[in-house]
Amino acid sequence: QIATMATMSLRSGIALKTKKAASIRSRKPVSICNALVQKAEYIWADGQEGMPIKGMIFNELRSKTKTFDKEMGMDASAYPDWSYDGSSTGQAEGNNSDCILRPARVVPDPIRGAPHVLVMCEVFSPDGEPHPSNTRAKLREVMTPEVVEEDCWFGFEQEYTMLQKGTGKVYGWPKDGYPAPQGPFYCGVGAEEVYGRPLAEAHLEACMKAGLNISGINAEVMPGQWEYQIGPVGPLELGDETHLSRWLLHRLGEDFGIVCTFHPKPAKGDWNG
Repeated sequence: QIATMATMSLRSGIALKTKKAASIRSRKPVSICNALVQKAEYIWADGQEGMPIKGMIFNELRSKTKTFDKEMGMDASAYPDWSYDGSSTGQAEGNNSDCILRPARVVPDPIRGAPHVLVMCEVFSPDGEPHPSNTRAKLREVMTPEVVEEDCWFGFEQEYTMLQKGTGKVYGWPKDGYPAPQGPFYCGVGAEEVYGRPLAEAHLEACMKAGLNISGINAEVMPGQWEYQIGPVGPLELGDETHLSRWLLHRLGEDFGIVCTFHPKPAKGDWNG
């Protein structure tokens, strides 16, 4: 009888452990943090485009992605500051390399889609002062209430040239030699006159979806060269939207395998622009 009771007790214990194990296996994992729902692309300028260190092929824009566990909205002040290694962008020395990104303008991200955003930032030094490359801060300082009351509007024409990735040759140009002389290409239509329209159209669409005040686009005098216009907008808005539109152009160029340069004379010859 004692042996029988012991056997029953053992079986009962095994059954209890089995039920506990099954219960543990059936439980859903408990999340220790909220799910991440939004990507914010923090964008800034390193101030080196056109300088000897970069020339005119490499652009001055930089960016990195920050994630959030909730939608942060469109108010730049709701987004936190963020640091980066300024010694890797030519904006600080290696022994004191922190630079601070401070959000200034937020727009919808037309590439990733909602709820993701692009965040145009100013750059600050660790001491809280605007970085020397932060020309936006200089403009912001002169925007007194009296200046704002004048309600000044500005427009900006941005010309750019598409280049073949890896070769630096103007996009669409013959492998050897040059295209026909200027004349038929400005505001032209047709495969024999216009090169790179898919990228130009994708860029226009992206700027519109981002809410930028892009007034229009057109093919330029030199084949492979295009132009778009930003404005009319206020002075700070013009700088922000020009930089955001440039970032979108370079970012879309990655997808198309096309390099874009703002060099005014990227090719030899009798070309306007």
